Amino acid sequence: MKKIFQKSYIALLLLFCYAPIIYMIVFSFNDSRSLTKFAGFSLRWYNEVLNSNEMMKAIYYTFFIAIVATVVATIVGTITAIGLSKSKKIVRDIVLEVNNLPMLNPDIVTAISLMLLFITVLGSGSKLFGLVTMLLAHIMFCIPYVILSILPKLRQLDSNLAEAALDLGATPWQALMKVIVPQIIPGIISGALVAFTMSVDDFVISYFVTGNGVRNVSIQVYTMSKRVNPSINAISTLMIAIITIVLIIINVIPLLKERRLKSN
Repeated sequence: MKKIFQKSYIALLLLFCYAPIIYMIVFSFNDSRSLTKFAGFSLRWYNEVLNSNEMMKAIYYTFFIAIVATVVATIVGTITAIGLSKSKKIVRDIVLEVNNLPMLNPDIVTAISLMLLFITVLGSGSKLFGLVTMLLAHIMFCIPYVILSILPKLRQLDSNLAEAALDLGATPWQALMKVIVPQIIPGIISGALVAFTMSVDDFVISYFVTGNGVRNVSIQVYTMSKRVNPSINAISTLMIAIITIVLIIINVIPLLKERRLKSN
């Protein structure tokens, strides 16, 4: 009886989480504008999304900013995490407390703070408002997630490995790239995935720091949601498909490498 209850609970939980997504995907192929009645299979809304200049620009800005922010945040976060692992406890604790602030703050607080900062530094009429400010904001809130993803791997790492590499004639750079980094690759990948997801998903901060007509997908969907537009279902389904493909590729590549090593 207990197992049946547990399985039923898990099934209901999964249904609660994924039913809206499945509903959205199904109605993205609806031939009608109705969001409640399925009138037949059609790709008209995908065709409308792909032929919309505004929508394609939003997709371009979304993934351009997400990729650049992920790369920069991963590099900076990795270097910072390695530095913190070698720092004194009091320094490490202070930096980690500061690092946690962007994640503990409500998004609206971070968004308003960044908006005021950019207006003060750049001026309200600056041409940098838009792509540059949004990119800087995304890098800022992605870095803490990368640091927190890498630190547990560094704690598990044997500190004597780097010292052994140095004793054997390796330079500090070689010890870092050939000894430390390979050991923390899973943490780096996890941090990069979290950073990428957070960047693609963000709306509140992006909405407050953008300008000059630069919109990511979340802002574009928000402007479209004020009227009934089934294209929202199509673009949301495309985003889910892209992220799912990326996740599959990232998880499949290590498995293929392991199989090759075992076969050899």
